[in-house]
Amino acid sequence: MKIYVTRKIPQKGIDKLVAKGHEVDVSQKDGVLTREEFLAALKQKPYDAVLCLLTDKIDKEVFEVVPTAKIFANYAVGFDNINLNDAKEKGVMITNTPGVLTETVAEHTFALMLAIAHRISEADRFTKAGKFQGWGPMMLLGNDVSHKTLGIIGLGRIGSRVAYHAVKGFDMKVLYYDVKRDENFEKEYGAEFKSVEEVLRGSDFVSIHVPLLPETRHLINTERLKMMKPSAYLINTSRGPIVDEATLVEALKNKTIKGAALDVFENEPALAPGLTELDNVILTPHIASATEETRSKMSEMAAENIIAALEGKTPPNIVKIN
Repeated sequence: MKIYVTRKIPQKGIDKLVAKGHEVDVSQKDGVLTREEFLAALKQKPYDAVLCLLTDKIDKEVFEVVPTAKIFANYAVGFDNINLNDAKEKGVMITNTPGVLTETVAEHTFALMLAIAHRISEADRFTKAGKFQGWGPMMLLGNDVSHKTLGIIGLGRIGSRVAYHAVKGFDMKVLYYDVKRDENFEKEYGAEFKSVEEVLRGSDFVSIHVPLLPETRHLINTERLKMMKPSAYLINTSRGPIVDEATLVEALKNKTIKGAALDVFENEPALAPGLTELDNVILTPHIASATEETRSKMSEMAAENIIAALEGKTPPNIVKIN
């Protein structure tokens, strides 16, 4: 079988496919394929499967260019880059890589939370610039994380794991919002189920963990940023468009909130004007799952999904399309 991989990924997954006797073509471009390059690549051979990434927009046009493909295996947990209705119409299986990156993204979320509260990035720049002339009692004062209130919006695997670190490691109080209440979670972590607005008003740190859906786009907007405490911090490791980025820039400039830490952006890789000029924001380039261990596991999982599909089996991580 012929398989196309749209970007260089850890070798373990490729090796699994090759071990099954499949022919694997991997894009050699050092970066994201343009739409034209992507379509042209898919026309090279009658591919039976495509291993794609979040940066690849998959829709009817793509499916029609490679009608032989039985499966598009997304190298990600999310799949908002794929038009599921078009996939259903064309009879193409869609898979993702859930669960494997839960702990890694939760760790990165907490790393961002600690870094913005303790002004780690500012302190690093300050020291490297030769400004450190000796210890001072008022120099670069930050905020404690321990014993504060963490608001979690979206209680999936990652949100739950962030809560675990918050409660078990930092004695934090947890407020949460999700479309479904989880009373077992509340008992285990002493958490309180609240509306989005109540979470925003009551939290010292707000961490976003919802999928990108029409109803979650710009979930955090001007009105909701004003609900947050002036001393509060916003952390987003889910999807960029959930936060109105231009509005966030203004909120940070005007000290509506104290700070933010973002791993995802509304129009990646472009950033909202003014965002990089602010000291009260930390920006990482969509690397929350970027550890050697996790990215290799994602590679293997995507390969396993493809292998199952090509053997006529149901892939272990097939996305259910209503």
